[in-house]
Amino acid sequence: MKNYSYIGISLVILIFGIIFVPKIIDRINEDEIVSTDRLNQKRERTSKSTGEALSFIEIDGEKKKAPQFKFINQDGDTITNEDYKGKVYLVEFFFTTCPTICPIMNENLLEIQDEFKGRNDFGIASFTIDPAHDTPEVLAEYARNYGITSSNWNLMTGDREKIYDLANKGFGIYAGQDADAAGGFAHQGMFALVDQDGYIRSRKDQFGNPLIYYRGSVARGESVARGEEEPQIDILIEDINKLL
Repeated sequence: MKNYSYIGISLVILIFGIIFVPKIIDRINEDEIVSTDRLNQKRERTSKSTGEALSFIEIDGEKKKAPQFKFINQDGDTITNEDYKGKVYLVEFFFTTCPTICPIMNENLLEIQDEFKGRNDFGIASFTIDPAHDTPEVLAEYARNYGITSSNWNLMTGDREKIYDLANKGFGIYAGQDADAAGGFAHQGMFALVDQDGYIRSRKDQFGNPLIYYRGSVARGESVARGEEEPQIDILIEDINKLL
């Protein structure tokens, strides 16, 4: 009896191998096998997010353009928004003595600078919110120390009220003096993304609303263990590529 049982089991295994193993191999070759349905859904979401066109920021039905500006950069040259015409560029507000988020923001921008190295159709516009201290000479030294090498990355200084108007009214990214804030200035660690025609652009969030600005104050690859905001540098690089 035992011999017949062993023969029966062997036949079942043989039939299973003949019928099903080739099908499993075919599915693996066609990349149909994934570890879970959840992973499959994640792939679909990723594909969808990277394929969607970026949104315009609209106010009262009108697409919002980046405001005009005219300031002095780290080389002592006068820079205006016209210098960025035809370029995709990022905007940030910072100050060189910032002890908190500015170093993270500019380390992130350095990664983006290196990502688009050699491209003349991409640039960065950094505006100091402490122009009394951040003269062109100070900004030039800061640029050297950080490894800022792109000719299209301008660190700009000028009249303080004009810079604050550019930040608060022009872009809607808060900046101002604050004795209680670290370094004496309060500001948001956000980046604005501007397209070749001067319009502010962004991707949409999970609810279909424009992000408007990208968080630049969280290090790329940093874990979000304490309820901190997630880094957005990777999606920002994706979106710059979309515009380019």
